[in-house]
Amino acid sequence: MTNAVIRDNLIARLDKLPHDLQLRVLDFASALVPKGITGKSLVKFEGAIPAEDLKLMSAAIEEGCEKVDINEW
Repeated sequence: MTNAVIRDNLIARLDKLPHDLQLRVLDFASALVPKGITGKSLVKFEGAIPAEDLKLMSAAIEEGCEKVDINEW
């Protein structure tokens, strides 16, 4: 099926639904649309954090992972 056929079929079925169900279909369709930004758009930030800072961040993450403080809560 082509996009136009799918669109026409969907609209024809949507027109037969009551308003409240049309809103549910709209909510569902909205949930299917990807959110956020593409990875490509983040490439411009490559190198923005100095390598030494990245090493410190990685070390802090490694040090804090998988440790449980039973008195924390």
